Amino acid sequence: MKRVVITGGSGFIGRTLTDELLKAGYEIIWLSRNPDKTRNVPNGMRVEKWDARTAQGWGALADGAEAIVNLAGESIGIPPIPWTVERKRRIRDSRVNAGKAIVEAARAAHERPRVVIQSSAVGYYGARGDEIIVEKDSAGSDFLSQVAVEWEASTAEVESLGVRRVVIRTGLPLHKTGGVFPFLVLPFKLLFGGRIGSGKQFLAWIHLADAVRAIKFLIENENVHGAFNLTAPNPLTNADFGRVLARVLRRPFWFPVPAFALKLALGEMAELLLLNGQRVVPERFLRAGFKFQFADAEGALRDVLK
Repeated sequence: MKRVVITGGSGFIGRTLTDELLKAGYEIIWLSRNPDKTRNVPNGMRVEKWDARTAQGWGALADGAEAIVNLAGESIGIPPIPWTVERKRRIRDSRVNAGKAIVEAARAAHERPRVVIQSSAVGYYGARGDEIIVEKDSAGSDFLSQVAVEWEASTAEVESLGVRRVVIRTGLPLHKTGGVFPFLVLPFKLLFGGRIGSGKQFLAWIHLADAVRAIKFLIENENVHGAFNLTAPNPLTNADFGRVLARVLRRPFWFPVPAFALKLALGEMAELLLLNGQRVVPERFLRAGFKFQFADAEGALRDVLK
């Protein structure tokens, strides 16, 4: 049975990916700092302990693994509170240290893992206005951009070991109860939905089902490597996305959230997560032949919120 090791597997992307891979017959192992506290573990898999910094105690699992999927990292937007210096340090270190541990395990393996899927985010590109962004475009210079650059680089060494590596720059995953999306939906449910700031900033989104299918696609296609934008083909401005969301929920779209209020409440976090945006398109997925089940926002939102 082909083994897939997942860091950050207890998150909503990791859990859904686990279900998808279990159905396909893979052996799934999560790495967790607190295996005894991991709840609702899917049947047919197991959880192993790691310290999120080294390969100690789990490194042998990399030997002959079909894939290592690195989703580990401190949450950036949850809880929605301002970033302190300490929280920003944890955001960076949790990502970089997890990547270094994976390199250590791959280096020690007698039979190298076949592929490492390295998580990243569309924040890599920084604020670019309405410029259409594809994978070859350069990184930005703000905090999230530089974290993404270091995050991606943390596992780059596996390539010199002969391991195929793919980087997934993920947009906003649409999931009813997971991630940031429920916080975006709540004002609409309370009849206070509207644009955030100018509403002109682009939102790169993806249905969770497409996200996990795309990751599985990357694991199984040996000819793909490098960076892939894990986003739907049709990004929308914040205002347009909000109008579609209001229509799906049958709620009004009328109450704008001023930028200054968000900056006052959330500081830098508001600027980088809510008021800036990226018009990212998945050029390399489309060229590789991946078929999106939910390419337009209305269909995706209707499915998620049904």
